[in-house]
Amino acid sequence: MELDAVHDQARARLPRGVYDYYAGGTEAEVTLGESVTSWQRWRLRPRMLRDVSAVSMTTTLLGTPVSMPIGVAPWALQRMAHPDGEAGTARGAAAAGTLMTVSTTATVSLAEVATASAGPKWFQLYRVKDPEYTDDLVRQAAEAGYRALVMTVDLPFLGRRLRDLVNEFQLPQGIEMANHPPKQAYGERGLNQALGTIATATWTFEDVTRFAALTSMPLVVKGVLRGDDAQRCLDAGASAVWVSTHGGRQVDPAIASAIALPEIVDAVGPDVEVYADGGVRRGSDVLTALALGARAVFVGRPTIWGLAAGGADGVRDVLTELAAALELTMALCGVSDVHDVPADLVVRA
Repeated sequence: MELDAVHDQARARLPRGVYDYYAGGTEAEVTLGESVTSWQRWRLRPRMLRDVSAVSMTTTLLGTPVSMPIGVAPWALQRMAHPDGEAGTARGAAAAGTLMTVSTTATVSLAEVATASAGPKWFQLYRVKDPEYTDDLVRQAAEAGYRALVMTVDLPFLGRRLRDLVNEFQLPQGIEMANHPPKQAYGERGLNQALGTIATATWTFEDVTRFAALTSMPLVVKGVLRGDDAQRCLDAGASAVWVSTHGGRQVDPAIASAIALPEIVDAVGPDVEVYADGGVRRGSDVLTALALGARAVFVGRPTIWGLAAGGADGVRDVLTELAAALELTMALCGVSDVHDVPADLVVRA
């Protein structure tokens, strides 16, 4: 099913406030809109007369094999979209043969998501209440078999998300953040107050070093939009960097990932894995990101709509649809392997 149709189904099924929470951005939502259109600021330059009778999309992300260079980005409160929540997303990602990133603000515990499917998972980290509890979450993730720690650094404070403010959005009854300390009544508090506990204003590059030393899991720093910051993350102990605008939900207007990506790839060099998210909706977007030097892309809202529309099967269908679009676009551009996407395949429009 086309991604636009999945989005329409999800929008029809979700309450207005829940839909706006997932769909909305911050302030004037400039970055939210440009995150999609910025991929079209690049144009493909197809190569002809290459043998594309067989196209390979398999790759590895920090050593973990996946069926495609497309993973599931972390997103919060998934039981608002479907009763199965993060467990359903985990099953859908595993059925598609790819990797899921589980949010600190999940509505299903780390251990439960880990047992929901055998597919590979990464854990996305915020600060939760205090450093000791946050450190314990890292240990829990490692014990549960998560493959990497994704340290999200672009939320020193919660962005001003006007849709949620206008809607006076409250967490629905029975929805709780399963990885947060017990006996905190998030369901009875406004969303900004509930999510305010995850702000990372106190984090610095020293925390990158500290978390890298705390666990044997490789550390990915998510939310980087500058080359100098990316290099400093690596110097501090990160294994990879993730280019992201947090779904257009933090700084507005901020540079879109599709525009920031080349500078970051140039800064860190070819031996460092770089990932990108933000506005990826087409196979051509994925191929553009690979040509710009990304190892893989991660998608958030498309998998939200898939989960809302069809549970685990909906997530699987979204991912396989995007993979099929990538495979066809690769063949049409004369590219037979995701590891052999030349930089000159794209040019700025």
